[in-house]
Amino acid sequence: MALLVQKFGGTSVGDLDRIQGVADKVKGFRDQGHDIVVVVSAMSGETNRLTDLATTLQKHPSPREMDVLLSTGEQVTIALLSMALEERGCPARSYTGGQVRITTDDAHTKARIRDIDTHRMKQDLAEGRVLVVAGFQGCDAQGNITTLGRGGSDTTAVALAAALKADECQIYTDVDGVYTTDPRVVDSARRLDQVTFEEMLEMASLGSKVLQIRAVEFAGKYNVNLRVLHTFQDGPGTLITLEEDVAMESPVVSGIAFNRDEAKITIKGVPDIPGVASRILGPVSAANIEVDMIVQNVADDRTTDFTFTVHRNDYHRTMDVVARICEELGAKEHDGDSKIAKVSIVGVGMRSHAGVATKMFQALAYEGINIQIISTSEIKVSVIIAEKYLELAVRALHSVFELDKEPAAENDV
Repeated sequence: MALLVQKFGGTSVGDLDRIQGVADKVKGFRDQGHDIVVVVSAMSGETNRLTDLATTLQKHPSPREMDVLLSTGEQVTIALLSMALEERGCPARSYTGGQVRITTDDAHTKARIRDIDTHRMKQDLAEGRVLVVAGFQGCDAQGNITTLGRGGSDTTAVALAAALKADECQIYTDVDGVYTTDPRVVDSARRLDQVTFEEMLEMASLGSKVLQIRAVEFAGKYNVNLRVLHTFQDGPGTLITLEEDVAMESPVVSGIAFNRDEAKITIKGVPDIPGVASRILGPVSAANIEVDMIVQNVADDRTTDFTFTVHRNDYHRTMDVVARICEELGAKEHDGDSKIAKVSIVGVGMRSHAGVATKMFQALAYEGINIQIISTSEIKVSVIIAEKYLELAVRALHSVFELDKEPAAENDV
């Protein structure tokens, strides 16, 4: 049959009843003859609990010791799930990241995977065992425990699937797939049967919370078939795969992503001279602040207005940095707005269709929504708007691009 890597997040293993449910699901696949590798996160809330313990003792804990501490959350889950599987007569063996020999660099709390030794895993699979692996963690070349940062368990699952050449990597979560947009905002949002890696990367980077960017990047790089499924509901989920595998008549727009966590900063009256952009963004980057969208407008008086966006959590720090930059550059003034949002349309079909951006802009104009910044790529158009119009914008775009309708079958075209 197939070799499947199945990942279950914190809510899926949040208590003993849910761990029992996961064990039943895994055993069901094993009984069908599949080889199974399970990757699990810490139980819901456990990572926060451990973090609170650490910061109670030390305001800024050592990254190395935080990795040692946080990695224990997954260790609890792998042991409990293995016990539950054994109780069901399903041979299982648990592995920490170090035991499975997931080798990473030495960047504590945000390590990247360098190599995976699959010898022991293949031996256990050949002997009929289910492997239960701790997500989110590995070891560096010196044997120090490392963690992979946000979304680390998804990354572990995809990396194991790539190393083992699994038939599919299944990400089980609390939604039944990838939707055209957030169903909490648009009631008629529709689950997508299939999306490309490119589309999923854009949607993840633009605000979709279903999958982490690193996991999608890894899956695309190593051509790992990735499927998003609901832990507690049966269904086909959404398959993320290569563009060539998607029907040629893909919809022009596949989905709408949005992000409320945006803030905008504008520096006015900056001298229009070579290198001014680097003199502005250099200090911002040095403060470890990530910049998203950038717009520069040149005026007739040889000055320019320079606008960029950052994460809302970095807004006040960025304004402090910009105040110093303005003095150094002799800029006229600077201001900011933390009540903005980014809305994006995404779809590989945009490559071969003209007028998509115009249709988007007309839909927003009809609703009286002003666009502050525009950014485009081959398969997406993003706009910055006032946050108060976010849900109205998403609903309007979902309607105008008819995302609530099933795409026409090829033989209907």
